Amino acid sequence: MRVTRLQLRDFRRFHETGLEPGPGVNLILGANGAGKTSVLEALHLMAYGRSFRGRVRDGLVRESAAALEVFVEWEQADAVGVPQLRRAGLRHAGDTWTGRLDGRDVAQLGELCAALAVVTFDPGSHALISGAADNRRRFMDWGLFHVEQDFLPPWRRYARALRQRNALLKAGGSNAQLDAWDHELAESGEALTSHREAYLAELEPQVLDTAARLSGSLHLQGLEFQPGWRRHEVPLADALLLGRDRDRAMGYTGVGPHRADWKLGYVGLPGREALSRGQTKLAALAMLLAQARDFARRRGHWPVMALDDLPSELDREHQQRVLRFLADQPGVQLLVTATETPPALEALEGLPMFVFHVEHGAIGPSPGVPGPGGPA
Repeated sequence: MRVTRLQLRDFRRFHETGLEPGPGVNLILGANGAGKTSVLEALHLMAYGRSFRGRVRDGLVRESAAALEVFVEWEQADAVGVPQLRRAGLRHAGDTWTGRLDGRDVAQLGELCAALAVVTFDPGSHALISGAADNRRRFMDWGLFHVEQDFLPPWRRYARALRQRNALLKAGGSNAQLDAWDHELAESGEALTSHREAYLAELEPQVLDTAARLSGSLHLQGLEFQPGWRRHEVPLADALLLGRDRDRAMGYTGVGPHRADWKLGYVGLPGREALSRGQTKLAALAMLLAQARDFARRRGHWPVMALDDLPSELDREHQQRVLRFLADQPGVQLLVTATETPPALEALEGLPMFVFHVEHGAIGPSPGVPGPGGPA
């Protein structure tokens, strides 16, 4: 998977601009506040339906503009390895949106998200380890969404049943009404949980191997899945029934896959609270790279990798390990933002790069580079 063209309109400080990334490493340079992060943010928005820096209505749309627009063109190999050119466009006003994929309108934002796979490491990625559990649930579900076709139906069924059950709890619904939604919730929730548990079990060895490659000081010893209820003691149907009186009092469902989580084990450390900030970032990066490796193993190609402001997030040694690791992967496309060329990137001799510069609301080739997408 390789992005060949990215165009932005009325996206943060950009009125209208774009770039044509090349294969391999693409370095996007610019001063602080110039908008280089917004380039990756636009790509992330198309792939996830949301920004990694907040909601669309909270500053993504350029001031005085009605809506932002993002267009992405990319190459993707089909089932037999033949490259296919794909296109997607998104117009988002904050509360409403329209989208197109390969020349047709899409009814659900998930259709766009399923088409383009991007894994992003940004200054907020440490929340995957140290933040709330919903970050870790999204991580599991993103991976399953892209690699397991049978995952989406139970996920949607569970989300719908949960909304209905919570509405009944708040409205004081009868036990008969709750029984019906408990059955739906339990059936879809057990299937959803089985998918998540199997996914993390397959991911665990890749996480441990990736962490060992990134750092000699980050000693991981396991990945533990937490289903959201005492699954080893009772099935979900029984847990819902046992907790019904408490749920009525609270007005929402207190157990189930919507409370699921996972945690990493660390040799010699009691838990994630004992990690330094640097270790937390490395652990998050190990998880993201392992997920990308798993995607590549199952789908036959790497997702697009986006690293925002890498020099400020990792020291030079770990930058070099990450960049070398990614550069060694066949066919991976990498987009990196920085204020200046990272020494760790310069140290990787023989590595072809395409260099762009963000300035005055526009993206162009860096001085000395022969045209957009030109190699450095």
